[in-house]
Amino acid sequence: MRRKKKEKRELVLDAIYDSSLVSKLTNYLMFSGKKSTAQKVIWGALEEIKKTLSANKAGKKTDNPVAVLELAMKNITPMVEIRPRRIGGATYQVPREVQQDRGFSLASRWLIGAARAKKGKPMAQKLAEEILLATKNEGAAIKKKLDTHRMAEANRAFAHFAW
Repeated sequence: MRRKKKEKRELVLDAIYDSSLVSKLTNYLMFSGKKSTAQKVIWGALEEIKKTLSANKAGKKTDNPVAVLELAMKNITPMVEIRPRRIGGATYQVPREVQQDRGFSLASRWLIGAARAKKGKPMAQKLAEEILLATKNEGAAIKKKLDTHRMAEANRAFAHFAW
């Protein structure tokens, strides 16, 4: 008998920006249940983005930092990934399309990981820099996405093993 489908829980929207994206990213950033600390970091990063956008008024069409974050997440989200598949004693790296939920999960993990890898600045500043770089298709998170796509392209010959 099959297992029961996992129910999706309602996500509480962010208090300041009223956005589910900000709320999800806060949950990914959180350590040891310290949600208020994670919220301060995210809100600080979005304020930093707002300041940067107002300084570069000519280059950007919007002052909305949540729109910038959405664009960055869209740019980071991978289309394909590779999954190991064991067939006849050999393990093949099989390219697979990424579902929307998994894509968001990978993108947020890569974004936060890239920000944490930087040194010498507060986390809010590092996260803001990484988000702004991702909107320009630059930065460590975008590099991770491109590496994933490159690996999937290199293993395209094993695509017929997809299940």
